[in-house]
Amino acid sequence: MTSPPLRICIWNEYHHERENPDVGKLYADGIHNAVATFLREKLGAGAEVTTATLGEPEHGLTVEKLAATDVLYWWGHAKHLDVQDEIVDRVQQRVLEGMGLVVLHSGHDSKIFKRLLGTRCSLRWREAGERERLWISAPGHPIASGLSGEYFELPHAEMYGEYFDIPQPDDVIFISWFEGGEVFRSGCTFTRGAGKIFYFRPGHETYPIYYDANIQQVLTNAALWAKPSGATYLGECRNPTESLSPIEKRD
Repeated sequence: MTSPPLRICIWNEYHHERENPDVGKLYADGIHNAVATFLREKLGAGAEVTTATLGEPEHGLTVEKLAATDVLYWWGHAKHLDVQDEIVDRVQQRVLEGMGLVVLHSGHDSKIFKRLLGTRCSLRWREAGERERLWISAPGHPIASGLSGEYFELPHAEMYGEYFDIPQPDDVIFISWFEGGEVFRSGCTFTRGAGKIFYFRPGHETYPIYYDANIQQVLTNAALWAKPSGATYLGECRNPTESLSPIEKRD
């Protein structure tokens, strides 16, 4: 008996591609479709890949859509505050129930990522088109599968630097070094409820990051790693207005 396809949804604000001509040239059909295209090619019949964007009703993330999603990718940047809290609640509950979440680049500042991690998720940044070297700090991790060597490089990238205000990750798979000397935990995993979360830093909209073979390999691996494990979550979402203790923030 064959396994059912892995159901993946790529969510994107789809703002910069329509407002910035330079971004529009790089990602004419949107970052979400660029990611969806290589995932379909690499995963083939083993996956059903769909997309959703901020401007759709309910941001494209209806109850039915999320119930039919095994792994959700999230790309956000300029419109974090436009995401409705009701949708954030909905995504949070699905992650706790076991849906995987892959948070991309500026998604570190998204409502859903900060909600799940319980911290500000703030960092240092500089947009200067610098060379980035991503050191593979956990070569045995499934997300690093298929990568050769001790590191790979991106010729032009936006710098993100420490301190990155996140709880202690389960795993740090990639550590970036930039020409300016900064370092950054660029690939981190977390577990919340029955769901697995992977944060991956590269992906600034003015650089062709998602056409890079190594980036595509990592994000393909991430889908396979983050898929539901079958574990059961018996709790409920905490009211987001309630404060969390330091211990609860890490759980």
